[in-house]
Amino acid sequence: MDLNQVTVPSSNIPESIEFYKKLGLHLIVHTHDRYARFECPDGESTLSVHYVEELPTGEGIYIYFEVADVENKVKALRMLGIHVEGEPKDQNWLWTEARLKDPDGNQIILYHAGENRKNPPWRITEDDRN
Repeated sequence: MDLNQVTVPSSNIPESIEFYKKLGLHLIVHTHDRYARFECPDGESTLSVHYVEELPTGEGIYIYFEVADVENKVKALRMLGIHVEGEPKDQNWLWTEARLKDPDGNQIILYHAGENRKNPPWRITEDDRN
């Protein structure tokens, strides 16, 4: 099994398209202002946005995008006018992260974890699963 696509709600598809293009995703589907799909510049995953009359409440959706250099990505996004909350931070789970929100309040986390993304020191082994 492989994760193909994640879809997030949006109250304004054209605004979301501009945001995700600035983030670095490539627009691949947009036939009307109720849906758009992007592909990530690396890998095979896609992200789509679909129009909703009312956005969900609460913390909402978290989307993690791994980048090679979080600090440089944050600088580039700020130059494009995207608000990033605070500075990149080294987390105790061995990732460097920066947080921002898309125009609809969906949580975006830019991070770099390298080998620790799938293989942290506390990873469960086959022996632990049995």
